[in-house]
Amino acid sequence: MSSKAYTKLLSVSTAVIAVILVSQLFIQSSIPENTPIKDNGNYYISAINIPQKLKFAGEEVPIQRYDVKESLDRELLVNTYWQSQTLLFIKRANRYFPVMEPILKKYGIPDDLKYLAVIESGLEPKAQSPAGAVGLWQFMKETGREYGLEVNNEVDERFHAEKATIAACIYLKKMHDHYESWALAAAAYNAGRAGINRQLEKQKTDNYYDLVLGEETGRYVFRIMALKEILSQPEKYGFHVDKKDMYPEVKHITLDIKEGITSIADFASDYNTTYKEIKNLNPWLRSTELTNTSKKTYTIKLPVVSEKQLNKNEDKNIEKTDSTQQES
Repeated sequence: MSSKAYTKLLSVSTAVIAVILVSQLFIQSSIPENTPIKDNGNYYISAINIPQKLKFAGEEVPIQRYDVKESLDRELLVNTYWQSQTLLFIKRANRYFPVMEPILKKYGIPDDLKYLAVIESGLEPKAQSPAGAVGLWQFMKETGREYGLEVNNEVDERFHAEKATIAACIYLKKMHDHYESWALAAAAYNAGRAGINRQLEKQKTDNYYDLVLGEETGRYVFRIMALKEILSQPEKYGFHVDKKDMYPEVKHITLDIKEGITSIADFASDYNTTYKEIKNLNPWLRSTELTNTSKKTYTIKLPVVSEKQLNKNEDKNIEKTDSTQQES
């Protein structure tokens, strides 16, 4: 067989195998609840049942309105049938929601607002937008500083899961105090308070659902609602994820430091771990060093394997202190 003929045969065979694999993917895909199935068992695309009643952050959603219903329908369809992305959301939520939930509760923010972080970053802690927003809550640099986050070349607390969640809570609480509506507060998180105020004034309304907004902000709150629906009851929408497949909490210990770190790679080695692991646990460390000229106390997360070395170092410090006291 000539090389050209062989190459052609190989290409055709590869194409046939690809078609078979793709067809099997659709045949084996999980089907949203109440989705009809053809007699031969093949899966096909179907509409999704829209909830007859719905609340967002404790507020009634006027789901009987055709425009509201259709806006929610769009987001339910997009997020149900974009299976790979939504599966990642479900898996990541198992890791990051337990971090966010107690903070939201402490600051009096409805639990539903945790889904805002899902649409902002996909629960990817290192997410960065083309506009410069970063982290789980996608803060811009100046907004992050305004709400208490340290942002410089070495430390960027917009990437700090706990501290950025606190900043988001403060922002959302401020917006809710202004609008007395969580839907408008969420919209302002996306478009900014000035932008929402401008549209409320122009359109002479105080109701999010009566506003005509741009594509992104107009879909924003409905995307939050849709992801709440899907992630809070995934099996209803055809997502079956075993507990073993969820992304678990990364267990860690913490170390408070007041001095600088001249080399994070050497620091990692000192604690029996790697530069990469330190960066994964502390994505807010943005450089290869931490000068800390202000002698601020930073809490560094370390992997559990570092605990033995941490205890050794603490014992050394105790011995050094005791020795110094005896000499004096």
